[in-house]
Amino acid sequence: MRADARRNLGKIVEAAAAVMAERGPAAPMDLIARRAGVGVGTLYRRFPDRAALLAAMGEHYVHSLAEALDRAAEREPDAWSALRAFVLWTGDAGRGALAAALAVLPEEATAGPGFMEIRARWLERLAVLVRRAQADGRMRADVTADDVVALLNLFACHPGSLPAHVASRPAWFLGLMLDGMSAGAAPH
Repeated sequence: MRADARRNLGKIVEAAAAVMAERGPAAPMDLIARRAGVGVGTLYRRFPDRAALLAAMGEHYVHSLAEALDRAAEREPDAWSALRAFVLWTGDAGRGALAAALAVLPEEATAGPGFMEIRARWLERLAVLVRRAQADGRMRADVTADDVVALLNLFACHPGSLPAHVASRPAWFLGLMLDGMSAGAAPH
């Protein structure tokens, strides 16, 4: 792929992510093209239909999760701090809006090999951090990576199912939930 084509691809996916976070998965393709600074023809040459664009966005989103998790693990002093930083990062309103838009995609939009591969690697990295935080004595031993994913899924992908006062302050409530996962919290 030529360098300009690769740049256009990245610009389109980034623009689509931003526009769909604002307007939902039915956002107009011409608006996405304008936001990306490309013509509608360029968008449709790369993504012949909305399903192809949504699949690319799903891959982009899961890549962003993996990168954010890696950044948190590199920057934070320990595994528990990295998990906290990552979970709070996911609660950002823009990311949550995109995750919510992607959560309603048909399964085939997120079933491609690229998506599944990066998702599996991301989930394994998360599981490693959970085990390290537990080994360090900072996280409850009965909490699993699946529990963290469920928390992310609720707050990032389905904020509409939360009470309004919770959805309006995701970082606060995510922090409370994380406190319940810390080693000092009583098991249920």
